[in-house]
Amino acid sequence: MTKHHVGVIQAGSSLFDTPRTLERMAAHCEAAAEQAIDLVVFPEAYIGGYPKGLDFGTRVGIRTPEGRDDFLRYWKSAIEVPGPETGRIGSFAAMMKAYLVVGVIERDGATLYCTALFFAPDGSLLAKHRKVMPTASERLVWGQGDGSTLPVLDTPVGRIGAAICWENYIPALRQTLYGKGINLWCAPTVDERDMWQSSMRHIAYEGRTFVLSACQYLTRADAPEDYDGLQGNDPSTVLIRGGSVIVGPMGDVLAGPVYGKEAIITAEIDLCDTIRGKYDLDVAGHYARPDIFELAVNETPRRPLAFSVDGGRREAVSQMNALPIREQDMREGSIE
Repeated sequence: MTKHHVGVIQAGSSLFDTPRTLERMAAHCEAAAEQAIDLVVFPEAYIGGYPKGLDFGTRVGIRTPEGRDDFLRYWKSAIEVPGPETGRIGSFAAMMKAYLVVGVIERDGATLYCTALFFAPDGSLLAKHRKVMPTASERLVWGQGDGSTLPVLDTPVGRIGAAICWENYIPALRQTLYGKGINLWCAPTVDERDMWQSSMRHIAYEGRTFVLSACQYLTRADAPEDYDGLQGNDPSTVLIRGGSVIVGPMGDVLAGPVYGKEAIITAEIDLCDTIRGKYDLDVAGHYARPDIFELAVNETPRRPLAFSVDGGRREAVSQMNALPIREQDMREGSIE
């Protein structure tokens, strides 16, 4: 079967209130279930939140106690992977009987990562992708992912992968996902700029892939009263205006973009269109020049510490960074 119903959820978090965000997510998933969607994509940092406008008390050479308190609050709203929250999110996927991709803030020890999680229709956590390059001030609060979490999952609805926000502007990362045969390109984001629409259409056309970009719609009312952002304190102030969109393999917009509200947007797709598109442009196949260009991708997990035991070497892995078995299988090659 090559035809599927796919959708993206444009919604905002309740900043620093993960239980409340999960309640909101449950409501969105119930609404999506009524539309019988096969793949549902939520925005970047949906669970854990995107604290737009916060500076975390940082200037060059200066960190303030108040900024450290902001980071502590942010850390507390992040989730462990796997953990209780991933179990609940998995229940949403099972309720929808759909594949689910969602952006979360992952807590691993004291370090946070901007991560995309992949769930199966039975509720199991299939894999994760950690953002490899946080942008600008995001690097104050998020660590960098390594090459070990760049999955493209072969599923009955298509080959699903993700690039988070400005990762989509890294040519080598795009080529890596193209080389793994992606045809359902999930792009969780908070980028509301008009240029983002051009980027999504370009990637769809370049990779001859379907692109599903889910952006947050966030207002000042979604933040606590003591939220010290830069955009104003009127509850109606829009912090992130949306722009979620679904694009086909020839760069044609299939649904969206939607601005100024929470929304579910959907499209009917035919995966055969990706093959039709690659007839004249397959950048990881007949349109590549491996005799001229080479790309090496290091997918080895990079841990901060390694201990020597009896002359051998083993890497330190925190329990909070333990991966589900199916993702370990993916790394070992049984799932591409």
